[in-house]
Amino acid sequence: MKHFMIKYQFRNGTTEEWHREIGRFIKAIDGDPELKGRIGYRVLKNRDDGQYFHLASVTDDAAQKTLQSREFFRAYQEMTRKVAGGEVTATPIEMIDATK
Repeated sequence: MKHFMIKYQFRNGTTEEWHREIGRFIKAIDGDPELKGRIGYRVLKNRDDGQYFHLASVTDDAAQKTLQSREFFRAYQEMTRKVAGGEVTATPIEMIDATK
């Protein structure tokens, strides 16, 4: 399993529309028979400001490549850059331990 953290400061647009866009992206992943259960995606926000954190996990390289091949992924990636004013950081992270 591979994990990634995407971070940015929300700068452009309305948070309501952005949250709807996030929901559409997650539904697209869940609705894709090749991706369902192979991609995990969570979006969190700092309560006190516009800092966003997206936590993504992929079961294998094939799932990651399949996601990256989808038009809905490319559109969402572009929207993320727009709302962030072009400043998005994607960092590979390692899972050390977790609750069950």
